[in-house]
Amino acid sequence: MSKMKKTLVSSFFSSPKIAPYVFVAPFILFFLVCYVYPFIKTIEMSMEQIFGFNDVTFIGFDNYRRLNNVHFFNALKTTTAYTFWTIMVLIPLPIILAVLLNNPATKGKSFFKSALFMPALTSVIVAGIFFRYSFGEQATTLVNAITGLFGMEPRIWLQERGSAMFALVVLCTWRWLGVNIVYFLSGLQAIPQELYEAAAIDGANAWDRFFQITLPHLKPVIIYVVTISIHGGYSMFAESFAYWQTHTPGDIGMTIVSYLYQMGFNDFDMGFASAIGVTLLFIVMVVNLIQLTVMGFFKKEVN
Repeated sequence: MSKMKKTLVSSFFSSPKIAPYVFVAPFILFFLVCYVYPFIKTIEMSMEQIFGFNDVTFIGFDNYRRLNNVHFFNALKTTTAYTFWTIMVLIPLPIILAVLLNNPATKGKSFFKSALFMPALTSVIVAGIFFRYSFGEQATTLVNAITGLFGMEPRIWLQERGSAMFALVVLCTWRWLGVNIVYFLSGLQAIPQELYEAAAIDGANAWDRFFQITLPHLKPVIIYVVTISIHGGYSMFAESFAYWQTHTPGDIGMTIVSYLYQMGFNDFDMGFASAIGVTLLFIVMVVNLIQLTVMGFFKKEVN
């Protein structure tokens, strides 16, 4: 009888109609438990006033109305500016470096690939502490010492809006430059070399080949990198936390996630923090849809 049961079970799970569902079941369960349920629960919490586990009051959209405050708009402005500048740096610069590393004439390519990718493996908090001290206000700190060589006066980098944004973008560039180079290298290596050879025979110079062959073929990779950069920019928290912890002078380093953290874990206002999180999700979705539309992601290719 037991052998019959084992045979039936084995035949059931090996069935072509059942086996695919068995293999995807762990992912579906994980997705439902770790993503769908928290998302639904967050929306529910965003419409509640929460004082404890058993002291919850439904207040409708009051938490969303509270978003109309100067701190949220400062955080939104900082986050949007940070996302914009990181995209402006971390798209063209990795493309140029990837083209150089993909050139057969470049020496030491393995070393440079490893060196540029290594920051991605470093703890952002550890790196953030190093950069925080590097951008210190003393004349002997690393950045002030370097700028002092050019006759510039020491400045308080992390307490001025423009220089604070510069410090954030520098840390982000140091950390993610190598990752984006890997993305673009994979795209470059998928371009048929015959296209470059044919273009060279036709008299196209290096710039013509770059703009007429390389960039068009890298468009899918560029769209992907911009999409994940928007998500990464708007969800940035660790870099800001490493520089300023939770409180920043004049909100210059406060991002939306920093504001969420402050409201949820410092002020214990989980209902309002949930509203910030849902709003952030909506903002990222809208920005990504606009970006994908502008870059032609939804256009059908004409054969």
